[in-house]
Amino acid sequence: MDYGKYKYEQEKKKKEQKKHQVQIKLKEVKFHVNVGDHDYETKMRNLTKFIQHGDRVKVSLMFRGRENAHRELGFEVINRVIQDTVEFTTVDQTPRLQGRFVTAILVPKKTKP
Repeated sequence: MDYGKYKYEQEKKKKEQKKHQVQIKLKEVKFHVNVGDHDYETKMRNLTKFIQHGDRVKVSLMFRGRENAHRELGFEVINRVIQDTVEFTTVDQTPRLQGRFVTAILVPKKTKP
């Protein structure tokens, strides 16, 4: 068998496999502790659009300055996001504190065929 022909066929198989794979992207939506109602609604609309597209969404909240003294308010905002999206998302990573950030990762719910 010709080795060049064998390598060519292997490359064709790899390219064909790459065509059929789906890459899931990680999108991020950033919040602050004192987020306004309109800003919150806009960010939630973007979050739902990302989830409906099939992407994972990282919800992050940053503390600035004296906001660090009231970290429970940040967890309330993250938990509000989770409660507002509970019907079409599942929590992949629960909210956790990492330095000045609180992060959580949401994934789309599996639909039954």
